[in-house]
Amino acid sequence: MIVKTKKYQLPTGTYIKMALINVLKEQWWVIPIALVIMCGYFWIASIWWIIGGLIAYALYVLFWAIQFTGVTQMEQNKVIFDKMAYEIDSRQILMKINTKQGMPIQWNMIKNAEKRKDAYVLYMSKAQFIHLPFRIFNSENERKFMETILKRKELIK
Repeated sequence: MIVKTKKYQLPTGTYIKMALINVLKEQWWVIPIALVIMCGYFWIASIWWIIGGLIAYALYVLFWAIQFTGVTQMEQNKVIFDKMAYEIDSRQILMKINTKQGMPIQWNMIKNAEKRKDAYVLYMSKAQFIHLPFRIFNSENERKFMETILKRKELIK
């Protein structure tokens, strides 16, 4: 069986938000580093330790936000934000811009998947993922088949 979805365009704001959250989850260890910097206050009592730790963490988050915003502006990445349909089966995910143009993604390229309250998110790297909202599936059966594939591939529990 092949699941054919409706056309969907990933909004750039959604991409930036999801990519930033993903990077902050993967690199959680930055928060303890900022806290260690702030603990310098106990060594030499100065509010600048706390301010420095907060500024360092804010700059870290700002760096990644700028990176992901830049991805949305680059010409070679415009394809990611075009309206496309997906054909999903147990062999691959085919991202189709139109009937003649498409890009296959093999399941082994997907590192992990997540089922959210309104979408499936298939992660390939920190900044690369496929966002499949439930509303693009034509029926409930197709959505359940998609979930079955993800479970068979051991991408979700």
